[in-house]
Amino acid sequence: MELDNLIKVMMPAVIAFTVGIGITPTISHYLYKYRAWKKEGGKTAMDGSTAEVFNSLHKEKEREAPRMGGLVIIFSALITILGISLVAYIFPNDSTSKLDFFSRSQTWIPVMTLFAGALVGFIDDFLEIKRRGGLSLRRRLLFVLTLSFLIGWWFHNKLDITSIGIPFDDSLEIGWLVIPLFMLISLSIYASGTIDGIDGLSGGVFAMIFSAYSLIALVQDQINLAAFSAMIVGAILAFLWFNVPPARFYMTETGSMALTLTLATIAFMTDSLGGGIGIAALPIIGFLLVATVATTIAQLLSKKFLGRKLLRVAPLHHHFEAIGWPSTKVVMRYWILGAMFAFFGVIFALIG
Repeated sequence: MELDNLIKVMMPAVIAFTVGIGITPTISHYLYKYRAWKKEGGKTAMDGSTAEVFNSLHKEKEREAPRMGGLVIIFSALITILGISLVAYIFPNDSTSKLDFFSRSQTWIPVMTLFAGALVGFIDDFLEIKRRGGLSLRRRLLFVLTLSFLIGWWFHNKLDITSIGIPFDDSLEIGWLVIPLFMLISLSIYASGTIDGIDGLSGGVFAMIFSAYSLIALVQDQINLAAFSAMIVGAILAFLWFNVPPARFYMTETGSMALTLTLATIAFMTDSLGGGIGIAALPIIGFLLVATVATTIAQLLSKKFLGRKLLRVAPLHHHFEAIGWPSTKVVMRYWILGAMFAFFGVIFALIG
């Protein structure tokens, strides 16, 4: 593996982290100045009932720290992308051109997805702050489905992706079904954004997942995609630096919508497009995201058909809080599990 490629992948992560650490005090200042938190804490469960257990754990905390902490991630990424590209444009030479990872073939789609998700997430957070309730779930899901349809169409019609990688076997030809598959995966991963519920939890989990995909892309020789994924990791770590307990702010939709939709895109790009099994590896690398969605669905089904709760509260990480685990214990154990599943998922992707 060439040293130049390793530097190209690592440098954006270092820059994004440094930028994030540098801009966070300013972002934090304005979030507190304009009181960017929910005016009334608490939430309603998906079935319309009051989320009593969750509210007993977090209702007051939601009025103590601002939302929109995902701005740290988004601005760190934006400044890094523009900064490196601008330097390469103004001072064109082998070194600066080599570091520029903004390319049509590998990073235009995930970059677009990142900022489109961040914009809609920001609008939701802004409305949540200004009034009781942001964008309706229906509107957010409509955006996710529309964006994922367009990207899925691009994968199929422009990039000629008609198959998915099968572990330890040849690829499976599915033709136009690539489009609804991408829509389904995007919707499922977006639903896992509810893992953003405890100080430091989502940042650590997402950092490990994107690190895994950066390594997979690097091995596939998709160097620009690997550099982009690593840059996301650097930006997340800058956010996490200020989000560990007690959190200075919360990621909320500004960050979680951007990251979840971008993750779906990267998983697809490390699949047949990169000659790998990025999709099949996703349930392993992102097992904690899968658990978040699965336990929420199981809770809803249990309440509807059995008339009782399966967990004290869903998703699973809040259940652990409800049975008495300190939030820091939940976060640390999720980080440990996140690292393990990321490691196993990378191994699975590389040998599969």
